[in-house]
Amino acid sequence: MGELLKVEELSAGYGEAVVLHGISLSIHEGQTLALLGRNGTGKTTLINTLVGATRQHGGMVTLGVGSSGVALHKLPSHERAAAGIGWVPQERNIFRSLTVDENLTAVARPARAGRTSRAWTPERVYGLFPRLAERKSNLGTQLSGGEQQMLALGRALVLNPTLLLLDEPCEGLAPIIVQELLRAIRRITRDEGLSAIIVEQHPQAILAISDTTAVLDRGTVVYSGTAHSLQQQPALLDKLLGVAR
Repeated sequence: MGELLKVEELSAGYGEAVVLHGISLSIHEGQTLALLGRNGTGKTTLINTLVGATRQHGGMVTLGVGSSGVALHKLPSHERAAAGIGWVPQERNIFRSLTVDENLTAVARPARAGRTSRAWTPERVYGLFPRLAERKSNLGTQLSGGEQQMLALGRALVLNPTLLLLDEPCEGLAPIIVQELLRAIRRITRDEGLSAIIVEQHPQAILAISDTTAVLDRGTVVYSGTAHSLQQQPALLDKLLGVAR
């Protein structure tokens, strides 16, 4: 598989405040990247920068390769979504005044060329999350936190993106819901082959379903490698994440 996303010497932040310094990383088609780091190290800022929600001070972000590559850093947010970026933010951002079904059908887009056999439709989302199928007519305000997260993920999927960005999808959820979401994410990425970058505070759980990993500290990449290699080095993982045994 070819390279899908390439980030080169990226610097970005909020206004004049620079949070990210010279970030370089890449992800290939069909791969999942686990983005790790302590709180406040720039993980969410990197995700926000990829979707165009920060001020970029330098560097380049390219989605796709060769003649089909898109200079993502030159596009406004709505055009980045059209180019193939799917985003599930920490805040979920569902339409709370709409029903579950309206949330999904309002944003659904047709599959991209060559992906029609794997197109995500509202019906496929209901198959992934039977809880949502049971609550089709419920408003967003009538859903639990876990159900809202499922709906936020479903909304991103029906855009039929080429790259899915998940910012702490399991934050604040009950363990049983976390396991359900992790199974769904594994199916989306491992079985369906959708590329993803996942920020998560459960490193071992997310490394188990990822191909590569990058660890941020103070807005820079301090480690990159295979997810399996880092998973097999718990002492190094603890050191990188500042965990004291």
